[in-house]
Amino acid sequence: MNLVQRVQDILLRPKHTWPEIEAESTDAATLYREYVLILAAIPAIAGFIGLSIIGAGAFGVSFRLPIVSGLVQAIVSYGLSLVMVYVLALIVDALAPSFGGQRSPIQALKLVAYASTAGFVGGIFGLLPSLAVLGALVGLYSVYLFYTGVPVLMKCPADKALVYTVVFALCAIVASLVLGALLSVFTPAPRMPVGALPLALPLA
Repeated sequence: MNLVQRVQDILLRPKHTWPEIEAESTDAATLYREYVLILAAIPAIAGFIGLSIIGAGAFGVSFRLPIVSGLVQAIVSYGLSLVMVYVLALIVDALAPSFGGQRSPIQALKLVAYASTAGFVGGIFGLLPSLAVLGALVGLYSVYLFYTGVPVLMKCPADKALVYTVVFALCAIVASLVLGALLSVFTPAPRMPVGALPLALPLA
């Protein structure tokens, strides 16, 4: 799999790309190694550079997170992003029968991993903390990616895809808040977002 091409295809041609993804034979280890581990590093690294190297500031007041604290935060944020992808995939798989779909753990994992692409890529805005909100807005495109992919990968009827997406999004918000609370235990404010979310919500 060509990583750059896949990112371009899922972002620009999702309706054409999902059938290709559905037909691909893979496993969780390969999907993480070739895609998730790489893209999930974008918001973690960008956030570290933005908060610890460049710094945040407004109205003449600037702030830089200490290097060690920034590294710890980046590592924890990265790890939670990886966990989030897996947890959300479990939720997607469990919800499938309720919306007329078919359960498939690997298809659910592919759906969450690739739908999260916009959230991962949007994390690049973390390089400039003042623009981090733009990353969250870009990440909202992942909701649309999920919506276009769920009928293909989870085999749910098209007329139930929207409700499936809304329910999943609510679950993602709850999961985000829970992991955000965990992140706050290990790292001081301000905190980086966990960029693996389909909603790309900042964990406050």
